[in-house]
Amino acid sequence: MVAALASRICGSADLYQHSGKEPLNSINFITCHDGFTLNDLVSYKEKHNEANGEDNRDGTTENFSDNYGLEGETHDPAIETVRMRQIKNMLATLFISRGVPMLPGGDEFRRTQRGNNNAYCQNNDISWYDWRLLGQNRELFRFTREIISFRKRHKVLRTEQFYTDRDIRWFNYDGGNLDWGTSSRTLGCLIYPGKDQGTVPGHAICLLFNAEVFETEFKLPPAPEDGCWYLAVDTGKSSPEDIWEAGKEKLLDKQEWYRLKPRSMIVLV
Repeated sequence: MVAALASRICGSADLYQHSGKEPLNSINFITCHDGFTLNDLVSYKEKHNEANGEDNRDGTTENFSDNYGLEGETHDPAIETVRMRQIKNMLATLFISRGVPMLPGGDEFRRTQRGNNNAYCQNNDISWYDWRLLGQNRELFRFTREIISFRKRHKVLRTEQFYTDRDIRWFNYDGGNLDWGTSSRTLGCLIYPGKDQGTVPGHAICLLFNAEVFETEFKLPPAPEDGCWYLAVDTGKSSPEDIWEAGKEKLLDKQEWYRLKPRSMIVLV
């Protein structure tokens, strides 16, 4: 799926470019009004639509979801850590991708339908918004707010043209070229500086993805124009070090490599 992920990050040129369309035509989303909420996508391996009265036959069975060890709500800190990390991974991937991001309300504070992926007939606490979750999940709410802000600050992520080979370079964890035909679970890319305001150069952005269940050390590409890499996002870290506000990005101690935690991604500027 690495090649497919790279295509979606770039605005899905494989779907739109041949007909003269632009990234603006790509509506990017992880979840929508049908199917699991973002919280349920990482909390349930199977749909739970029994309350709909159709013996759980309704709703899709292809949810591409996982529970990471236990079906449904849990207070197990290890499972919760993985779930939160995966939610942040998906949110960050959504908002660094070219195209139009779509985020259903409630996903920013872990709204749940308790595993129901077809709740159109439920006018009750299955489909209602429980606003208490906002208070319980302020960490995720902050992360969502800041990753949206990051997207707004970097016009190169929102440009309404597809990337060319001069704009972006893909690489593997060892810094070498990717073999798109392999089943790699690591991915890196360097997005070269764009033009944020007229002729004012923007920032280079480096994205690193580690879908492995173990730590992976990435060799970093040199920062363009003799610059230095600053850490903007690391989903493997706890709040507030998971995402940094504008102007407060953390200078990397080591500019040559970075060790990513399991199931995590980082964004450097």
